[in-house]
Amino acid sequence: MIPAAFEYYRPKDIPSVLAILEEHGDDARVMAGGHSLIPMMKLRMAEVPHLIDLQDIPGLSDITVGETITIGAMTTQAEIIDHPGLAEAAPIMREAALQIADPQVRYMGTVGGNVANGDPGNDMPGLMQCLDAQFTVVGPDGERTIAARDFYEAAYMTGREDEEVLTQVSFSAPSGGYAYEKQKRKIGDYATAAAAVQLSERGGLCAGASIAMTNLSDTPVFSEAAGAALIGTAVDASAIKAAVDAMLNDIDPTEDNRGPVAFKRHVAGVILARAIERAWSRV
Repeated sequence: MIPAAFEYYRPKDIPSVLAILEEHGDDARVMAGGHSLIPMMKLRMAEVPHLIDLQDIPGLSDITVGETITIGAMTTQAEIIDHPGLAEAAPIMREAALQIADPQVRYMGTVGGNVANGDPGNDMPGLMQCLDAQFTVVGPDGERTIAARDFYEAAYMTGREDEEVLTQVSFSAPSGGYAYEKQKRKIGDYATAAAAVQLSERGGLCAGASIAMTNLSDTPVFSEAAGAALIGTAVDASAIKAAVDAMLNDIDPTEDNRGPVAFKRHVAGVILARAIERAWSRV
């Protein structure tokens, strides 16, 4: 449980980070909170000769709330939970953050770290897809924006280039009913299945629906078909079943220590139905 030897860097600005990445190439990795990378290094599942810690870079923990919500990549889950403006403008963020791991992890774990490494078990990637978030990355060629729904390519593979750093996430302030529902084996565990749902209503019927699920494929799953199954309905039992069936067609779980495929699909259906019901009750 001891990592291989590495050089440790704690730069003061993004240009310095990019310079180190450019100098050392694939031998350098950026660390945000460290809860994914450090355990892999200790187990020698990842060897990182040059480790770049982002803790000292100013501005990466800022939260701006307005018509567009912007959250710096180094914002911790605890800071999301404690921010009153964010809790009012996007309560699903707080609801999801409270279900991530445990308080010790939430005080160090960051939004950027959660979304950037492409771990299909992380909570924020699916939530960001539900919210149609945009990710800002900075590299040698400047700044660019990648939609969360286009960012994840496969497990641990994303649209961010190796020499780029994710600096913030942003999304339009959501409205209507919301829910983040998660089933896990124990406190601190990854989800067996989790669902992020945002619903809007007009005239007693569902006018808009955005649904994404976590840890049921090698990427988070945003299902247009599941949302479309609810639009124009009173979100009754038959509509919810149609949405669940649509999502089950889009996921592709694999057997692991959280259970066989049939069990995971069952849990996914139960969790999604609960999330839709709770979101609709909050519209």
